[in-house]
Amino acid sequence: MTERAVLAVSFGTSHRDTLEKNIAAIEAELAAAFPERTVRRAFTSGMILRKLAGEGTHIDNVPQALERLLAEGCTDVVVQPTHVMNGEEYDKLAEQAAPWEERFARFVVGRPLLTGAEDDAALASAVADSLPPIREDEAVVLMGHGTEHFANAAYAALEDVFHDMGRKEVFVGTVEGYPPLEQVMRRMADRKYRSRALLAPLMVVAGDHAKNDMAGEEEDSWESQLRAAGYETRCVLRGLGEVPAVRAMFVEHAGRAMDELV
Repeated sequence: MTERAVLAVSFGTSHRDTLEKNIAAIEAELAAAFPERTVRRAFTSGMILRKLAGEGTHIDNVPQALERLLAEGCTDVVVQPTHVMNGEEYDKLAEQAAPWEERFARFVVGRPLLTGAEDDAALASAVADSLPPIREDEAVVLMGHGTEHFANAAYAALEDVFHDMGRKEVFVGTVEGYPPLEQVMRRMADRKYRSRALLAPLMVVAGDHAKNDMAGEEEDSWESQLRAAGYETRCVLRGLGEVPAVRAMFVEHAGRAMDELV
């Protein structure tokens, strides 16, 4: 009988290598931090769930995972997202989880990675410490996913935090939001970074966007565009979930959520 649980909810990935290095690693940290609770997995991306199902792998969505816990006799659930921000995927998670609040004796939804100013500072420090040594005149370009949701402003705030901590060489761009790479490159040139660039994903997993949109060989990848503009480039293919300090942030958020249980 499963009485208490943490449901770790991720956007998801179909790349098995980065799933283990990032999502599974976060789940393992949650299990180690809260041994009295069963840790379960759910994904919010229907596209990824369908792709995995086509490959013979079933992973629950949020309603399926909660229904399964309820059937097992669980009465106390902490839903902890591994999303980066309070954007569309988090809103979808909250909407899907809402009907279940009254079905469990104790139920709470934790917060994503970037929820408050202290999170911005913690993530900036964690990412900065995880990067390889930066060379002279080298810009650091972090690729976020981006969204049309107003939460996209979190990327600009995070770049400001990097600069406030003295890391003026860090630039934050997005694949599907603002600022796009074109704007990032303009800012790099304005700040006299015109020769070298280190690229790294600002995403929980280093999946399709990191491998293809950032570091791919196609001419429209970020690395290819920077090379075409004359930059000497190198890429770090590592998701945020591989950074111990980032995993610790998710654990801390889950712990705060537990404090809210009544």
